[in-house]
Amino acid sequence: MNHNILKQVILEQIEIIQNAEIISRDYDFEKNINYILVGLRRAGKSTLLYKIARELVEAGCDWSQIIYVNFEDDRLLGFTKDDFNDIVETAYELTDANEIYYFFDEIQIIDGWEHFARRMADQKKHVYITGSNAKMLSSEMEKVLGGRYLSKMIMPFSFRETLDYKGISHDEKAFLTSSKVAKIRRGCQEYIMGGGFPEGQHLSNKREYNKSVYEKVLLGDIIEREKVNNKMALRLMIKKIAETVMHEISFNTLAGNVKATGTKTSTDSMIEYTAYAENAYLLFRNRNYVAKFAEKESTPRFYFYDNGILSLFLVDKPSALLENAVAVYLKRRYGDEVYYFKSTKTGIDIDFYLPEESCAIQVAYNLETAEDRETKSLLSFATKTEGVKRLIIVTNEEERTIIKDDLTIEVIPVYKFIIERNLCFIDYD
Repeated sequence: MNHNILKQVILEQIEIIQNAEIISRDYDFEKNINYILVGLRRAGKSTLLYKIARELVEAGCDWSQIIYVNFEDDRLLGFTKDDFNDIVETAYELTDANEIYYFFDEIQIIDGWEHFARRMADQKKHVYITGSNAKMLSSEMEKVLGGRYLSKMIMPFSFRETLDYKGISHDEKAFLTSSKVAKIRRGCQEYIMGGGFPEGQHLSNKREYNKSVYEKVLLGDIIEREKVNNKMALRLMIKKIAETVMHEISFNTLAGNVKATGTKTSTDSMIEYTAYAENAYLLFRNRNYVAKFAEKESTPRFYFYDNGILSLFLVDKPSALLENAVAVYLKRRYGDEVYYFKSTKTGIDIDFYLPEESCAIQVAYNLETAEDRETKSLLSFATKTEGVKRLIIVTNEEERTIIKDDLTIEVIPVYKFIIERNLCFIDYD
């Protein structure tokens, strides 16, 4: 690789970092540890690297010690794994310092990157990596990397981060002031409709921004990367999944829904395509806690990592957007340890079950017509499940306590549920 081109890429990137707006996020990084940051495109991974680079300079590093390479730069077209060493050579041409800090953005574009990353770690180099594909954390990659990197999944803004970015107070005093609570509630509705992409927060046309991110993920991170030939079937599949948020769906049914539009596909294709969408951090799945293994895998409930993308497909479906926002919050807090609980034998149907918290959660936009149904499921679940500690219904606005059969059900408005104000599970008092 031409070293002059690499120097140009690195030096111009330094200017970008120096001038970038750094957004405070709820992620911490240990010093002298190599990291791999993964997550949905435009979730803020690069900005976190910018922040790390600027903190290094503030601590005494020279900018010449910062070697930042974005592999989506068009000047690096044709870059292969054989060119990686040219980056190291170029770094030594730019600085005489012993300590050099390497930042590699969207490195998964280059096949074989993991072997270079392993070698850099073995040589005790300081390396930070980002990528937008879950395969970077696969067992195969882990075998090559050998535990030499810590991984973090970076998600779009949480609701609390969105409030922080917009300068909306959400401390204890704010919740005692009607005008400030009104701002929090309004901010929550905007978050549920528009999502949490950092760069889109102050845009007047957030929908167009979300659409551009979705198309980039679909075309670049799924269709191009995975070499998908049946593009229409993929697009229709994602649309059908969006329309079934809140409900489990089998891959057979998904294939049937796509075929009903006149587009050819198969169950195997649906299984492959959903895996691609999950790898690109577009979708995630919740499994049925009480189902047998085969059913767990074949009838998931899918959710979108960002409400703004889901809202592209939905018209006047506030219940689905509300439940997706709750799912994203729980995914952020509990990872894969979030389930739904549905038993045909007992008739129990719980939206979210957190085993480690012994907590069951229902989501209902309002309880005017749904209270009996939602409480019946929770009460039945509590009487037939040992050790249940909390029963919760998340609503759009309602807040109260329901006591039936000596059991307490907390009705919590979504803006309080997803605020993440305290370290404990949920403490909104």
